[in-house]
Amino acid sequence: MSMSAASRPADRKRAAGLTLAALGIVFGDIGTSPLYTVQTCFSDFTGLKPTPDNVLGMLSLITWALIIVVTLKYVIVVMRADNRGEGGVLALMALVSRERGISERRRNVYVIIGMLGAALFYGDCLLTPAISVLSAVEGLNVATTAFQPVILPIAMVVLISLFAMQSFGTAGIGHLFGPIMLIWFAILFVLGVRQIVQHPEVLMALSPHHAFAFAMKHKTGAFIALGAVTLALTGAEALYADIGHFGRNPIRIAWLIVVFPALLANYYGQGALLLGDPSAASNPFFNLAPSWALYPLVVVATMATVIASQATISGAFSMAQQATLLGLSPRARIQHTSPNEYGQIYVPAMNWLQLAGVLGIVLAFKTGPDIASAYGIAVTGTMLITTILVLTLAVRGWKWPWLLVVPLFLLLLVVDGALFSANMTKFDDGGWVPLTIAAVLFIGMWTWYRGRHAVQQREHERTVPIETLLDSIEPERLYRTQGTAIYLTTFSDAASNSLMQNLRHNGVLHEHVVLLTVHLLEEPFVAPEDRLRVRELGSGLHRAVLCYGFMEKPDVGHDIASLASEGIPVDPPQTSFFLGHNNVVSGEHPLLPSWQRRLFLMLSRLAASPTDFLGLPANQTVELGSRIEV
Repeated sequence: MSMSAASRPADRKRAAGLTLAALGIVFGDIGTSPLYTVQTCFSDFTGLKPTPDNVLGMLSLITWALIIVVTLKYVIVVMRADNRGEGGVLALMALVSRERGISERRRNVYVIIGMLGAALFYGDCLLTPAISVLSAVEGLNVATTAFQPVILPIAMVVLISLFAMQSFGTAGIGHLFGPIMLIWFAILFVLGVRQIVQHPEVLMALSPHHAFAFAMKHKTGAFIALGAVTLALTGAEALYADIGHFGRNPIRIAWLIVVFPALLANYYGQGALLLGDPSAASNPFFNLAPSWALYPLVVVATMATVIASQATISGAFSMAQQATLLGLSPRARIQHTSPNEYGQIYVPAMNWLQLAGVLGIVLAFKTGPDIASAYGIAVTGTMLITTILVLTLAVRGWKWPWLLVVPLFLLLLVVDGALFSANMTKFDDGGWVPLTIAAVLFIGMWTWYRGRHAVQQREHERTVPIETLLDSIEPERLYRTQGTAIYLTTFSDAASNSLMQNLRHNGVLHEHVVLLTVHLLEEPFVAPEDRLRVRELGSGLHRAVLCYGFMEKPDVGHDIASLASEGIPVDPPQTSFFLGHNNVVSGEHPLLPSWQRRLFLMLSRLAASPTDFLGLPANQTVELGSRIEV
């Protein structure tokens, strides 16, 4: 009894700490949406005036979008679909495609859907920092227009500083994110309640009747307005993507107890302000604050948007890591920035490409409302893809009854489809930007995926069965040198091409030879006891398989030490690694269309060194080149 009583406060303290941390990492994006959502609802984009009926109608749409999309879909349903504790569209794709009984053709369909979701997510990753930081800095215009000439430079300096700090990691400042965002949500709540008290009639918007009445009255205008309502949902995907860091319950508690009430209070506060003063629609969020609090609010808002952008940037790094290890993109150099937290990584190429894209968007659109007019297509596209994949999982994996699946997912698909269709009306106003980015990234991922399979097909055509290798080992004709040689091979049932080259040209074989295959699995982590499997082949040869999940960084040089427990000496100075380096070229009998072959060849040259990617000791690794025609 005493141990149980003592553990309960400790458990509660840990849960409170995780919930606070989730506020800082998970909810930064959706938590800063009040900066621009209501402003966009009554901008030139919708053409709607802030009349009482329109205000109540828009607030009702926002309210029920948050309830259906975020609370029902993500918090209650989607967060059940964790891939051994990890979330996100690629983790979900890997989970669905791993179901038993799925044909290779259907598996490829799921891979394509996952690629589309990842590509759209990357498009969102460029728009989010741009609109968040720019909208926060634009709060200076509420006090005086004197700041107008420096709004853009200030926003760009903030963004450049943010991306420049990524190489240092977030370990040092991560503990500050939660308290800052808690203060931010408290400010949202207080500012909103302050106005609601003056105009309590705004609470009538809680009834869905106002949303339906608004839709019936405006019809096409209401459909277009859904594109603005979407801004209130940006960041919802983070609730699912970050469950691996915090778990379901802390994220659910943070949403239901802190974030959702604060957002609703602020949105209704802005609506109450517009009921009393329609002219405040030019920037309703900052007009909520008394004049003395304006500049402090701009500072806190900027800090909140930087945190929101940090979450998006970190999400892009995690997505890049998953795509690399799932074989959907070229090998990327990944740096771990914290000795304690595995999820804190830095991907230099992704970082600087993101910065270039964000700055390009800021310079092209120049204002937060203009970016908002292009925002939403990528977000709603990812949401729709998530719904489709979770529907598949509910039917095939969870075995949910059709009486539950049909009405629930019909509702979710109708809402997601309506939001996506409404945002497609933004195409000519800049919505083509995230779609173009997503299209380019999807083509690149699909090309890399097909190219890798083409290379593996060519490699397999040239492999030598293990039995043939063993039969070719004639002790009187081979010189057996001391030490251990580890030959990396793609196929666990065949000999390494680099080993066959060495035998053919040099006639030398080490005393101990390990044919090692590194498997990158469609699951996030591999248990230590399942990391390495070894089988003796005879004549001093062993077959080994080393497994990693798509959230793990391969470290062959370190993990191969476990061979010692199998009786294979792996003394570092006496162990050599042999790695086949494929020189991919065009062939007479191509496996890819000419345009896709040229693109794959270009991407192959951009890929990081396999030695670095696999964590091999550079001064003990020998790369033997071979020509592969695709």
